[in-house]
Amino acid sequence: MAKIFYQQDCDLSYLDGKTVAIIGYGSQGHAHALNLKESGVHVIVGLYKGSKSWAKAEAQGFEVYTAAEAAKQADIIMILINDEKQAALYKNDIVPNLKPGNMLMFAHGFNIHFGCIKPPADVDVTMIAPKGPGHTVRSEYQAGKGVPCLIAVQQNASGKAQEIALAYALGIGGARAGVLETSFRTETETDLFGEQAVLCGGVCALMQTGFEVLTEAGYDPRNAYFECIHEMKLIVDLIYQSGFAGMRYSISNTAEYGDYVTGPKIITPETKQAMKKVLADIQDGSFAKEFLLDMSDAGKQVHFNAMRKLHAEHPSEKIGEEVRKLYSWNNESDKLINN
Repeated sequence: MAKIFYQQDCDLSYLDGKTVAIIGYGSQGHAHALNLKESGVHVIVGLYKGSKSWAKAEAQGFEVYTAAEAAKQADIIMILINDEKQAALYKNDIVPNLKPGNMLMFAHGFNIHFGCIKPPADVDVTMIAPKGPGHTVRSEYQAGKGVPCLIAVQQNASGKAQEIALAYALGIGGARAGVLETSFRTETETDLFGEQAVLCGGVCALMQTGFEVLTEAGYDPRNAYFECIHEMKLIVDLIYQSGFAGMRYSISNTAEYGDYVTGPKIITPETKQAMKKVLADIQDGSFAKEFLLDMSDAGKQVHFNAMRKLHAEHPSEKIGEEVRKLYSWNNESDKLINN
């Protein structure tokens, strides 16, 4: 079993006298930077010229530089920009400014595992991956809690890579909840599979198909939205709090009976085989190759943007917009999209 580290296993003093450069100031970037700063770590922010986040980071108390200048000043460089942009940033801005003994850090293993970034042997390469979005990493830290993290060490040039990475995990609050030891390969493959087959691809397709079945049978689309989409949060919250057994304890006997007899009719052996194929495409690099090609200058994101447009036009989106106006917390979704 992999080891789990907690606060008592971490020593923040490993970051004493070190400058941490956070490259990117989006969802994860702002959370890491602010949490580390409030933990007493010297943090600078690296952005591209003209970034909309430049003024925001300065207003929140950071010295902001171009990514190249931030890398030049830093001992630890945490790369928190989109996966598809990391290799070019690394080649153009970080490589010329990387010094022996530096640490390269990531919050996702994609670029290291698939060989898009190949660091020299004289630097540490580690990962601290919070298992939650940036706004949660920030809000949990402010509440005196933390979001669990994964830790991986790919290169240990300094001999202290794990200790430094654990100090970072403590600084962002992750060690308050627990830091699970893993590898770049395991984190990358399981993260991509979870997103595609279950959390995003699987769940969204399941909810939207349920919505389609009800509306095509003549039911009010607002009713279909409530039953197949809105209530998903209620069920997931119960599972989050107390597992599948706790969720089943909280629902009616009718719902529980239907769960047992109908689940296997939806998630069939054929579905499981399709999920195994998804995992195989992740493991052999097929998905990464397809994704990076579409996101490249040559691909121009044509397929990505076409899929985004198609899914934005699904009937459940229009109905959902109407239904959410009924909620007392209506503005929350707009804030998440617009920030």
